[in-house]
Amino acid sequence: MSILNDLNPVLLRWLQALLVFLLFFPAGHILRKVVFYYFEKLTAKTENKYDDIISARSRGHVLFWAYLLGFYLSSKIAPIGPQWLIVIDKGLFSLFIISATLLVANVVSDIVKLFSQHASLDTPQTSLTDNLIKFVIISIGGLILLEHFGISITPLLTALGVGSLAVALALQDTLSNLFAGFYIIANKQVRTGDYIRLDSGQEGHVMDIGWRTTRIKQLSNNIILVPNGKLGSAIVTNFHLPVKEIAFTVPVGVSYSSDLEKVEKITIEVAKETMKEVPGGVVENFTPVVRYNNFGDSAITFNVGLRAKDFSDQYLITHEFIKRLHKRYMKENIDMPFPQRVVHLINPDK
Repeated sequence: MSILNDLNPVLLRWLQALLVFLLFFPAGHILRKVVFYYFEKLTAKTENKYDDIISARSRGHVLFWAYLLGFYLSSKIAPIGPQWLIVIDKGLFSLFIISATLLVANVVSDIVKLFSQHASLDTPQTSLTDNLIKFVIISIGGLILLEHFGISITPLLTALGVGSLAVALALQDTLSNLFAGFYIIANKQVRTGDYIRLDSGQEGHVMDIGWRTTRIKQLSNNIILVPNGKLGSAIVTNFHLPVKEIAFTVPVGVSYSSDLEKVEKITIEVAKETMKEVPGGVVENFTPVVRYNNFGDSAITFNVGLRAKDFSDQYLITHEFIKRLHKRYMKENIDMPFPQRVVHLINPDK
């Protein structure tokens, strides 16, 4: 006590302020553990995942808020002039608003994404809608900050209105793609996860619809970036609408000496077996069909109509079907002739 009494009062207050600030580092960690321990026990009783999102997103922010509180209390103890206290208060409040705004933006974005998945909405969340949600919430946080600093937003809106024409002219291509992206999402004809084919030949699964481009992932794992404006004006085949299931055919040919009734029966049996055992081939209320279509040069040709759960499943089903059909035809002595042509030579001397 004598040492503390001998210290300069100003230095003593600085030491007290530093001590309070340092105490909030372990106190913040302890507080976070205690709060989230009981919060997680409470959320464990619920079946939804929304509270888990709040818990996961707010962990870092709660600790940051504890540090802000420690700094705030330390500033009240330290011998700081009133003018600096005002600056510190405004700065700490600004940091708190920024942190809270980012927390709300991330939580709302994750909740909307989870809700769209659970509700099986026709319009899954994309980066464009995700960024729009965050932009709106961050804009609200920015307006609160401006109000806190006493800045009127009316002149700001007026300035934005005057400069909007110049910005629109400078960013004409960007804005065109932006609004085309909103149109694509609202129209619900192209959604994330859909397998599409453009009239220019590019095809693949839609990974994301961004503010400027739509990302399409090919089966070869390459990424195609298509400007939203071009996608909105293109002729698009969507293999996931109205349903994901896809019908496809496999061409086959047998010799002219074959019993076509037997061929049809065996082919349908193999097709049913393949669709039942190969992943992606189990489709309810569908029976494979055989349709003869041509007397070819070396064989009677026909198509086998099959069905898959998804566009990419047809390749594995076709692969397995051809192997099994070839094996079964060999077992049943059904000939699949090589391409051939019979040529009759006429001797003009006879």
